[in-house]
Amino acid sequence: MHARERDAYQDGPEAVVALVATLMSEVAAHVETLAARVTALEGENATLRTENATLRAKLETNSRNSGKPPSSDGPGIKPHPKSQRVPSGRQPGGQPGHAGHSLPFVDTPDEVQVHAPPPCAGCGQSLEGVPARRWERRQVVDIPPVRTRVIEHRAATTCCPGCGSETSGEFPPGVAAPVQYGPGVATLAVDLTQEQLLPLARTGAVLAEVFGCPVAAGTVERAVADCHDRLAAAAAAIKQGVTAAAVAHFDETGGNISGTTSWLHVASTPRLTVYAVHKKRGHVARDAIGVLPPCRGRAMHDGLTSYWQYSQCGHALGNAHHLRELTCVEEQRGQGWAKDLRGVLGESQQAVDAAGPRPAGNCRPPCSRSSRGAMTPSGRRGRKRTRRRRRPANAGGPSGARPAASWTASATTRTRRWRSWRTSPSRLTITWPNGTSG
Repeated sequence: MHARERDAYQDGPEAVVALVATLMSEVAAHVETLAARVTALEGENATLRTENATLRAKLETNSRNSGKPPSSDGPGIKPHPKSQRVPSGRQPGGQPGHAGHSLPFVDTPDEVQVHAPPPCAGCGQSLEGVPARRWERRQVVDIPPVRTRVIEHRAATTCCPGCGSETSGEFPPGVAAPVQYGPGVATLAVDLTQEQLLPLARTGAVLAEVFGCPVAAGTVERAVADCHDRLAAAAAAIKQGVTAAAVAHFDETGGNISGTTSWLHVASTPRLTVYAVHKKRGHVARDAIGVLPPCRGRAMHDGLTSYWQYSQCGHALGNAHHLRELTCVEEQRGQGWAKDLRGVLGESQQAVDAAGPRPAGNCRPPCSRSSRGAMTPSGRRGRKRTRRRRRPANAGGPSGARPAASWTASATTRTRRWRSWRTSPSRLTITWPNGTSG
């Protein structure tokens, strides 16, 4: 027995009652302390569980189920390709009624080789000089041996018989070096590097092996720079065409240039494409490139935050990103409605393709009425199940907050933006790959 209890028993009943009251208050205070500690630990545990789920979701996110580029997947973890196409039910190959294509005959071939028959197969008599009864034609299209053609320019210098002055002829423009490559070699070098995307070294190797022109990397770079200067007016016209288009597609991807990260920006229509490299990814780069700021049509993009700063144009979100995010919801959250919604988007795409081009000014997709009723029961249940709910007060963070990096928060943000753009003059729409929108 402790000294305090012993003293209380010695002092009498009143001391014992006072001691019991003191002990009960101490126990109650300790219980309150433990309860507060349990509440704090529960909140910390909820926060850690949320962070753990967010980090696991990031680890399981790749280029197949999100907007991340394939280069971010890393070595050894490349996901198996998963096509987003909806099965058509048709057999592979040519379909019934498909018009086949083959090489046509040329009426005036460059060379004709006549193959006379051997001696008679019946009696062995020679058939030389006997007229042919019928002919069978077969043509072979081939590339003749390619060799360089050297043109020597000579500028004559003559002496005037009257005054004795010497006068020299002038070389054609562009003929400045004693020995140089002509415009045909430069044109092919530009095509191989800029259109066929061959590296400088391989371009030089192709020119040397096929044409016998061992071109150095510096010569190829000068040819590209000269072509760039000559096409300045055409590039400006292409940029203007993309800016004035009714629908333009915008995207960007990171890359390493001279040891630093840069961004390749692209703006395109079905017939025009503008490429530009910039150190920045967001609005600073787009303002410098100058395609999106003056755009008054509809900009189709992946929903990156910086795109929404341009309110002078309409906006459209690409369904390719929607399909990947729905794949993420299906695989990581196990919600079957996402698969149903992917099927609805695929069927809508097929309906748009089957309908063909629509008259100008008609912005309603021809499949909107049927697609509106195409949501399956699991899709409707999923829509109710994923409505935004308030978090418990002890879940950590502000009441009602959601993980900022989660897909749900991203979807909620997209929905909020969609509702705000829906009521604005430049309504947010979904643009299909063939350029139609609604």
